[in-house]
Amino acid sequence: MRWPGTLPLRLAVFDMDSTLIQAEVIDELARLHGVHAQVSEVTRRAMAGELDFEQSLRQRVATLQGLEVNRLAELAQSLPLMDGAEALLAGLRAMRCRTAVVSGGFMFAARVVKSRLGLDHAYANTLAVAEGKLTGEVAGAVVTPDRKAEVFAELLALEGCAKESSMAVGDGANDRLMLAAAGVGVAFHAKPVLREAADVVVDEGALDQLLPWLSPS
Repeated sequence: MRWPGTLPLRLAVFDMDSTLIQAEVIDELARLHGVHAQVSEVTRRAMAGELDFEQSLRQRVATLQGLEVNRLAELAQSLPLMDGAEALLAGLRAMRCRTAVVSGGFMFAARVVKSRLGLDHAYANTLAVAEGKLTGEVAGAVVTPDRKAEVFAELLALEGCAKESSMAVGDGANDRLMLAAAGVGVAFHAKPVLREAADVVVDEGALDQLLPWLSPS
């Protein structure tokens, strides 16, 4: 298989949870706070496209009220990277391809993932904090599926890239519009609703298996 884009790859944008990392951060936060059972099923249904993303996210974040914010940094450092993520990002840097994570998850984790993988940009939701604890709310606007697609378009303009030289990689229903905004949309170990919308489907193996075909045919 060869890179199906009509121009060399110059921008690669990734979802974070279950794409660049082997976890759903909201579920791990819920585990820390003792509410995992009531949150994980909502996450599963949201990623399958069965629930409105913003409504379900706010519902899950509300259960985190009172969680001490100092526990977030430790969690972020412990999140396991997806197999092959480091090799793939190293290869993209060698190609002088700009990279970003655009996540419906949370900035405290996205910042760490950005640093660990050498990404150029990171966009995600911010958890509201008061008196050292989570308030159970999202600060500012939620990074919805529509917003992910908007950020992708903004990155194309910022980096001066043509759509045909771009790729988006994700796993859940909330990545569908972002994949549609890219020259090539890759569904990685994805839910059925995203596989149906993707240009390329990767159901097995590590992220770095994308490297051999990331050059024009």
